[in-house]
Amino acid sequence: MKATRVLTGITTSGTPHLGNYVGAIRPAIAASRAAGVESFYFLADYHALIKVDDPARIQRSTLEIAATWIACGLDPERVTFYRQSDIPEIPELTWFLTCVCGKGLLNRAHAYKAAVDKNTEAQQDPDADVTAGLFMYPVLMAADILMFNAHQVPVGRDQIQHIEMARDLASSFNHRYGEHFVLPEALIEDHVATLPGLDGRKMSKSYDNTIPLFAPPEQLQKIIAGIKTDSLAPGEPKTTDGSALFQIYQAFGSVAECDAMRQAYAQGIAWADAKHQLFERINQEISPLRARYEGLMAHPEQLEALLQAGAAKARSMATPMMSRARHAVGLRNLLDLRNSKVSHNAKAHKTALPSFKQYRDADGKFYFKLVDAAGKLLLQSQGYASPQDAGIDVKKLQADPKELANLIGNLNLIVATDSQLEEALNALQQLKDTAA
Repeated sequence: MKATRVLTGITTSGTPHLGNYVGAIRPAIAASRAAGVESFYFLADYHALIKVDDPARIQRSTLEIAATWIACGLDPERVTFYRQSDIPEIPELTWFLTCVCGKGLLNRAHAYKAAVDKNTEAQQDPDADVTAGLFMYPVLMAADILMFNAHQVPVGRDQIQHIEMARDLASSFNHRYGEHFVLPEALIEDHVATLPGLDGRKMSKSYDNTIPLFAPPEQLQKIIAGIKTDSLAPGEPKTTDGSALFQIYQAFGSVAECDAMRQAYAQGIAWADAKHQLFERINQEISPLRARYEGLMAHPEQLEALLQAGAAKARSMATPMMSRARHAVGLRNLLDLRNSKVSHNAKAHKTALPSFKQYRDADGKFYFKLVDAAGKLLLQSQGYASPQDAGIDVKKLQADPKELANLIGNLNLIVATDSQLEEALNALQQLKDTAA
């Protein structure tokens, strides 16, 4: 059974705070450890360019967010963790999707409509200060998702429209050029916790009411001391209903700890004592993560190496995907015209075909390779324990050239260059067409 692919993007436009950790980072990392799930996490630095025009801030945010996810337990060996701008196939696919996207679809995008409505209300030009980047944002997001044929994309309800638009663009491309893209589903995150900020409103950079995730202990304690509470004195019973302090505590405490805090409220705990207990509980969980985070921040070369490895892993899937897409839309090697012509006299001029060669090597393992009609090597397999296993993958490739991406992703096949990969795809399609 194929794994379910789940994709999450994190925009590199700010410093992670406690609300990000509780609402997104912690649950996403837990979900990445589930069986039968293939997870993709990327730093959406292209998206950040739409919101931020400070290059240093984007670079710093990229470092902070990468360090945060790794410090909090994301395993780069288990997931595909990469920086969006390290995958050149993504902007290329964005253009392909742009060419099948109706302008009317983008006119209905929530962010664009909100900007137009704001300008109209201010009696300005409807498109004042609206960049093409903002207008095209949904297409770039669709390319992020469709590049890896993600089955599910975890989003809040305000992001559902973007997934629907990705489905529309996938359908438009598939209708014109054949079935290439999976139609993604929105994975609605109604269960995700939303932390209140220092002023009781939702914790958000927009409200300037956040608690930095990895603030030093002294700063963390000082920030927590500033959480708004009512004027009830020590000894007076207090209610947990509507208490921002208690809501934050719930996000970290066990059931037993929360029951004890609830009881302490009823018995009139002093706000200063309640805030100290909250600090102790948060610091207990965050302290070991903070140490790992600070170590990573001091050694950006470690994070860069992880991101480069993640990019190589992601591109092992993106490159064959784009090779197929390029071939589908007609961006092809001109020699394909000559190779695809069928002689009018088939009996007199039989066309030579690519072929698979299976063999056992000196190491005792079984291999196969794909060569073109002239004997040029196009694909080389890794070693298999049995000829049957090798034969199964050969049959997969003969039946469906799209299986090439899966086999390369699973490191069962080796290709040397992008050009060689495109030749291999063309050869597989030629074999399939001939068999049909």
